[in-house]
Amino acid sequence: MLLAGKTAVIYGGGGSIGSAAGEVFAREGAHVVLAGRTLDSLERTRETIRAQGGRADADVVDALDEDAVARHLADVARTQGRVDVVLNAIGADHVQGHPIGETSLEQFLDPVVTYLSAAFVTAKAAAAVMTVQGSGVIQNISTPGARLGGVGIIGNAAQSAGLEGFSRALAAELGPAGVRVLCVRPHALATGASGSYTRRMFGRIAARAGMSTDDWLSGAAAGSALGRLPGARDVAEYLAFAASDRAAAMTGVVGNLTAGAILD
Repeated sequence: MLLAGKTAVIYGGGGSIGSAAGEVFAREGAHVVLAGRTLDSLERTRETIRAQGGRADADVVDALDEDAVARHLADVARTQGRVDVVLNAIGADHVQGHPIGETSLEQFLDPVVTYLSAAFVTAKAAAAVMTVQGSGVIQNISTPGARLGGVGIIGNAAQSAGLEGFSRALAAELGPAGVRVLCVRPHALATGASGSYTRRMFGRIAARAGMSTDDWLSGAAAGSALGRLPGARDVAEYLAFAASDRAAAMTGVVGNLTAGAILD
């Protein structure tokens, strides 16, 4: 198994990508610690993993609380003996679809501050544990906004480009200590559209364009080389491989999981 004997902590463990990653990580042998702000969704994922024969715990932790995350990872390292993978998979609703003239400074900064703060807080706490161990993998989730242009995505674009730049810079900083840092850039998730905040966000963007959410998602799929959108399980499978020792020479990269909407 790819992650046998490893401990993986997932912030945003109750969301679409976080829960899928938890299931795949556990299937590949990891002891999974699901962390987030909503206990119900964490417990559902934990029980799903356990029902499949995996090992999982659930902890209520706010990924924007620097002290809480530092204490949490230190506790996991103490009880499990080490922390091998930290995945930042938090998600937060934010404004998209509005041109700059209809976007306030607060709306622009909202995703930038939220997503980059979570990346910084979780990575800082992970680095404190992993540099002592001399090994570990830190993972972040970006979006196609880092590379695509268009009306109404300036906040998302700044957030995503920032996450990718942050991951590359941190990979260079932590590499000498044996810590790898990776980012993945999936497209809009076909299997995540029914999630609470993504459905609302996609719906507002679609309404702005005068179409239904399903039609908007179909159009996004048609614009990819594969003619489809990725699913949360597609992303989770990549994350498991990238976190494993089989990808030991991989760091500072952004995995393109846009199904060919962006061709690198």
